[in-house]
Amino acid sequence: MRVKILTLGCKVNQFETQAMLRALTDSGYELAGDGEPADVSVINSCAVTKASEQKAVKMIHRIRREDPSTVIVLTGCMAQAFPDCGKELSEVDIILGNKRRGDLVPVLEEYFSDPAKRTIVEDYKKSDPYESLVVDDFVNRTRAFLKIEDGCNRFCSYCIIPYARGRVRSCSLDYIQKEITAFAKNGYKEVVLIGINLSSFGSDNGLLFSDAISTACESAHIRIRLGSLEPESMDLRTLQTIAKYDNFCPQFHLALQSGCNTTLRRMNRHYTTEEYAQIVHNIREVFDNPAITTDVMVGFPGETEEEFRTSMEFVRSIGFARVHIFPYSRRAGTVADRAPDQISPEIKKERASLMDQAAKAGMTGFLASQVGKTEEVLIETLNKSGYYEGYTKNYTQVYVKSDENITGLVVPVNITSVNGEICYGICNV
Repeated sequence: MRVKILTLGCKVNQFETQAMLRALTDSGYELAGDGEPADVSVINSCAVTKASEQKAVKMIHRIRREDPSTVIVLTGCMAQAFPDCGKELSEVDIILGNKRRGDLVPVLEEYFSDPAKRTIVEDYKKSDPYESLVVDDFVNRTRAFLKIEDGCNRFCSYCIIPYARGRVRSCSLDYIQKEITAFAKNGYKEVVLIGINLSSFGSDNGLLFSDAISTACESAHIRIRLGSLEPESMDLRTLQTIAKYDNFCPQFHLALQSGCNTTLRRMNRHYTTEEYAQIVHNIREVFDNPAITTDVMVGFPGETEEEFRTSMEFVRSIGFARVHIFPYSRRAGTVADRAPDQISPEIKKERASLMDQAAKAGMTGFLASQVGKTEEVLIETLNKSGYYEGYTKNYTQVYVKSDENITGLVVPVNITSVNGEICYGICNV
């Protein structure tokens, strides 16, 4: 049996795809190559925006058109949050919710014995345990991901994810130690800790988020990086605790969403811009050469021109190293979807463009500040222009020349210049 898995969405989905792939290959399935037909095609979907859902639908249509006999399995957040989607997607043979993802292999065996369409989606309960997935390898990657938390209790007014992922569930510290050690033995130089609401780790089992980071950093002397964070979780004590580890990567992706307090309240976010700015200040005081990156939403329901301008000025004042800007996307089943004063697509597009201009000033300043520094760079690939590409601890992308093959190595690089969004340097090996 040959299988292909296509992944949409976040790093958590990427991690879970690798876990499903391992389960399949352990059961005798082989991974189909690019363009090859497959007996089974799995789509690990995302539901964070309407656009991500539409991508999954287009993918399903394309797979069925190109490979008419393949068994199509839809899993992931779209399958969990909207199980009735199968009624509209006649091409899908199996809809498998997130909670039953671990049953993929036996569900396929049942299907081949009795090829009738199946929808297998089970609601999450507060008492659900953490699902410890084992992933040994990430195909074509120099860094590994480790999911240490699942679920979310925040219920931001625009977000469907708590319904697609359930409540917060955290892994054990023993699991972190075991998996980090395994990744190090397999040659990985960096591991990214990820979760649906990563910084809520421990809120369900009496642990602290800093416990997870400390355990990861102490398990092996490889770089440890964090995925997306809720800003208020990075209190001063946590920052001071993790700053003592020289293998911790000081890149903090602090999800902002809006730089206007009025909009933040409508979003049901749990901090103010003043608190956010203080957290950024603390990070810059505690760490040497950190990077602060973020997400910003424009066109949230009710966002006035004044609120948007306030948000834009706040983004400009922080000086982010990078900003992911996206227009608000309506999600059925959320509070914001039912809110009055929805913003037109034209205004959202205009505001996204203006916000991008404001954000670029911060990125330009940050990249310029890297020139003259010598940073450790994890080299990922050799590009067509003859440069080795890699990332510093603070996730600055660097291009460097080398007469030796340095792919997969961590090398000291003296950063000498910037061109656009890329830093260039001289390898000191």
